[in-house]
Amino acid sequence: MSNTDLIIEERPRDIGDFLVGRFLPFRKKRMVGPFIFVDHMGPATIKPGSYMDIGQHPHIGLSTLTYLFEGEIMHRDTLGTEQRVTAGSVGWMTAGRGIVHTERTPQDMRDGGTYSMHGFQIWVALPKHLEKMDPQFSYVKSEDIPSWNENGVSFRLLAGKGFGRISPVPVYSDLFLLEIDVNRTSEFDIKDNLKGEIGICVVEGSIDACGQVVEKGSLLVSKEENACKLKVNENTKLLIFGGQPFEEERLIDWNFVASDKEIIQEAKKNWQEKNFEMVPGETDYIPLPVPV
Repeated sequence: MSNTDLIIEERPRDIGDFLVGRFLPFRKKRMVGPFIFVDHMGPATIKPGSYMDIGQHPHIGLSTLTYLFEGEIMHRDTLGTEQRVTAGSVGWMTAGRGIVHTERTPQDMRDGGTYSMHGFQIWVALPKHLEKMDPQFSYVKSEDIPSWNENGVSFRLLAGKGFGRISPVPVYSDLFLLEIDVNRTSEFDIKDNLKGEIGICVVEGSIDACGQVVEKGSLLVSKEENACKLKVNENTKLLIFGGQPFEEERLIDWNFVASDKEIIQEAKKNWQEKNFEMVPGETDYIPLPVPV
């Protein structure tokens, strides 16, 4: 079995003012390591009439990771956090037993101008024994992200462990998330440098993996034991993520993740009855979606 047996094409979906390419979950591959949800945001133009305004919504059982190549987002949550997430930095919010947050275009960018927005919204499931931990938020600035170059390849370790380095983002399981930029055609070996299941998202450009070309907008899923050397073509950007999978199945329903269906049902009921603590200074409310 080669690591090109499963190639997942990006499937665009329209959420209003943004076109989002969804990589995970996928019917043939629900998770890669502890990663359960990967959304590609943009590239998009932020301007009057298309500002980001994602109102109050809840999460349980996961950590969200916001990473931008371009643009800025104002994050607010029930912990009282008000954090401007800038390009190259990592916003890491752990929901645990429950948190509510908003994501909006910063007020000073609503000035009639136009701005680029491009990045990823990622969900990482929590280990079973931490599903109901207290919620937390961490922010790691761009300059504090481990970055290095090897043979013309630029690496950034956004979270977890890999290539003998450790990111300062406070993760709760064995995982890795890297941004890789290649200006000229290069080869590098991911085997022995990353542990566990591996997802290779081609953001720009293309790669040759085990004799097969994988184009922009695709996710190639591999496993450590059959990972091979990658030929990365010029002007390519990759997001590589994964890690050790959990023993237990994870369920996902709307914004809720858990190992037990009853935990999700309780969260849905609490959101409908407005029993979640809300974000200071916010008044809107995104209702639980009605099943179709």
